Amino acid sequence: MLTSKLLHPQILHVLGGSGHGGKVLIADGNYPFNTRAHPAAERVYLNLSPGKLLVSDVLETLISAIPIESVDVMTTDSGVEPEIYADFRSLLPYLTLRTANRFAFYELCMDKDVALVVATGDQRLYANILITIGVVKA
Repeated sequence: MLTSKLLHPQILHVLGGSGHGGKVLIADGNYPFNTRAHPAAERVYLNLSPGKLLVSDVLETLISAIPIESVDVMTTDSGVEPEIYADFRSLLPYLTLRTANRFAFYELCMDKDVALVVATGDQRLYANILITIGVVKA
């Protein structure tokens, strides 16, 4: 049994094969993760039922396992900030959220460096985050 917060074997496998600059999309239940992410990215389906697991739950666990260099988030067309941003800022207080409108965010997720897509059952709107893996400092 592992003693870290992250136990999911498929996620561990993909993260172990990713390096600096690799990207992970954590997507809400509305995200078209089959068509709006790089086709070679590994998909992990954690969307067992509506409301479970949350994007913030997955993010919190990944933070415990990998360094995060930057994050991109999806913004609304109206410019109203989604509630989930407060969770993101709380979990990643050392980073600035880079925003992109829906279609620009989809384009970011099509990047060849997206190694992993984690589908959640999060029902909050615009609860999508694209994280870039940083470096482990000696």
